Amino acid sequence: MRNARINPSILSADFANLASELDRIHTADAVHVDVMDNHFVPNLTLGLPVVDALHKVSKLPIDVHLMIENADRWAPEYAQLGVDSVTFHAEASAAPVRLARELRSAGSRAAMALRPATPIEPYLDMLGELDMVLLMTVEPGFGGQKFLDLVLPKIKRARAAIDGSGKPIALQVDGGISRDTILRAAEAGADVFVAGSAVYSAQEPSVEIDVLRNLALGGH
Repeated sequence: MRNARINPSILSADFANLASELDRIHTADAVHVDVMDNHFVPNLTLGLPVVDALHKVSKLPIDVHLMIENADRWAPEYAQLGVDSVTFHAEASAAPVRLARELRSAGSRAAMALRPATPIEPYLDMLGELDMVLLMTVEPGFGGQKFLDLVLPKIKRARAAIDGSGKPIALQVDGGISRDTILRAAEAGADVFVAGSAVYSAQEPSVEIDVLRNLALGGH
């Protein structure tokens, strides 16, 4: 039986009170931090200084998701902050194998993300270089979007490839995760779930995290 990890996205948090917003999700497995540059995606969020500050005050591991161009240049700098994992987009890296190795050398877990329309098959040969694969279940850039069921077959293919590799690679999904969708993603094979608005719009975010985790475990 696989685990089910819930990594709330602070994209849906109150940016003026990020330290206290971390306390509201103390039952989470990690904090998902979305870094956007307004080039790779049409939104602008935060960068190295804020991630560094979050890392210093967070009791939870920091899971950085880079939605930026030129990931080969910038991703290692995030790893050097000491965060738990750094996810770069395959579409934004000219040398993903080399980049994954750089992230690991810097002490971070290496993860690679794919947009909904990006096939996973060209990247299966490099699974052994990764600690996690992130499949976007919405178009990246904004929170609160609707879960794209068309990604479910890709999640199943990724799960089959990961299981076939024999390596402990996590399979994360990000976008539209809620009570209504998390079971479908879990049944397809995901074991790490990024939830933003579903968590932070709840009256008790820490309780909602436990609810989501239990629902996901039902799919495993």
